[in-house]
Order: sequence, then C-alpha cells, then structure tokens
Amino acid sequence: MANHKSAKKRIRQTEKNTVINVQRRSKIKTAIRKLHDAIAGKKAEEIKTAFINAESNIMKGVSKGVIKKETASRKVSRLNK
Repeated sequence: MANHKSAKKRIRQTEKNTVINVQRRSKIKTAIRKLHDAIAGKKAEEIKTAFINAESNIMKGVSKGVIKKETASRKVSRLNK
C-alpha cells in the first residue's frame, strides 16, 4: 500500500480514471451494437445516423486516449463497408 501522499493521490486518480474509461469503452460498444441492429433492420436513415454516431464515439475515444488511433481507424473502416 502507498505511504506517500503523492502515491495515495495517484491511486485515487487511477480509480477515478478507470471508471471513466470503462464508461467510454461501453459507450463505443453500444454505438457499434446499435449500428449492427440498424443494419439488420435495413432502414437507410437509421443506418446513416447510427454510423455517424458510432464514428463520433469511436473518434472521441481516440481523443480521450481510450483506444489507439489505428484501432479506431480499422473499426470505422470495417463499419463503413
């Protein structure tokens, strides 16, 4: 266990950031799942909005450091197919 004040602070920060990152990853997965559901429903408008939402969430994950840029690019490319 940490004994220094700074180490205790880092532990608190890590716990807080872990919760936030889990929420961000979940948001990305949910957006991708909604896109797959829209594709299964075969409604053009729903697909278009779901893709824009999924791409936006994936790129936000990149800017926040949750996923790597190359991974996000690959996911978006595959979804766009």
